[in-house]
Amino acid sequence: MFHHDPTHIGYSTSSVPNTNRILWNYTTVILSSPAVANGMLFIGSEDHNVYSLNASTGTQIWDYTTGILVDSSPAVANGMVYVGSFDGNVYSLNASTGALIWSYSTGN
Repeated sequence: MFHHDPTHIGYSTSSVPNTNRILWNYTTVILSSPAVANGMLFIGSEDHNVYSLNASTGTQIWDYTTGILVDSSPAVANGMVYVGSFDGNVYSLNASTGALIWSYSTGN
């Protein structure tokens, strides 16, 4: 979740790398902050997709295509990924598979 938790304190107990070398990279166009949970990284992209990557290797696990760009930061809870798209919808996706659980039209 953006800045760690619902109150956005920005503090995390997650461990950090002890080197500054690049472990992996993945090419897409992003404006959102990623969310990391259960060894998976979730990111919205300007190419209309939400991606799930293996946080250790950078290997793509799944992608889900929305109607237009996704620059909101995903939130992850209880096995679901929640993300908004400029298509006017909020999506709930299965964190493991990327399958759509539900979508809600915000009207704008």
